[in-house]
Amino acid sequence: MYQAAPWGNVDDAGSCSLLGNGVVGILAESINIWERRAPLTPSHCARLLLGGKGKTGVERIIVQPSTKRIHHDAQYEDVGCEISDDLLECGLIIGIKQPKLEMILPDRAYAFFSHTHKAQKESMPLLDKILAEKVSLYDYELIVGDNGKRLIAFGKFAGRAGLIDFLHGLGQRYLTLGYSTPFLSLGASHMYSSLAAAKAAVITVGEEIATLGLPSGISPIVFIFTGDGNGILLTLH
Repeated sequence: MYQAAPWGNVDDAGSCSLLGNGVVGILAESINIWERRAPLTPSHCARLLLGGKGKTGVERIIVQPSTKRIHHDAQYEDVGCEISDDLLECGLIIGIKQPKLEMILPDRAYAFFSHTHKAQKESMPLLDKILAEKVSLYDYELIVGDNGKRLIAFGKFAGRAGLIDFLHGLGQRYLTLGYSTPFLSLGASHMYSSLAAAKAAVITVGEEIATLGLPSGISPIVFIFTGDGNGILLTLH
């Protein structure tokens, strides 16, 4: 049972909950050095704030500053968001990937890819923290429609980025085994400024292999693709 309070909600045990207070926080991504994505774009934030708490349920949006996010802090400020590391006033805090444990605040709602529902070992400390702090977690991976199909899944760039990173890693792996290959010239996907630039790099590798071949000790290389999700379909494309 929860009763209304000016600052949020107070449960039967007397603890304060900020759930539903109309203040949304956007996390600065911290788990991957290359992560530039954001859960809400500035245009999304503008629509939510323009609708107001009565229509969208959102009254304020606080964005943690980030120097690597694809949308600059100033773009969020321009549409009415606040820029601050402090998300203590937020009832809902959203991100892309798992936040640092110290960013899990008690009695709030969070939304991000937690990588916990399959009991992934590396994510168990995060799940323990979520349970200990009585957090409501909305895991994007488990949000499905009436037909049971995921509503938030890999998009059109996931397969492409995954393939580029795989080929980049393959070059590094073969190098540790003593083989120099054209794959070494490929960067990781986040190193390219556009999809066109990444495609051009992959084509160049393919042309070099077609012309010079690969070391006999690792030939032929056979790639097997399985599944029918968005990621694999875009990889094949």
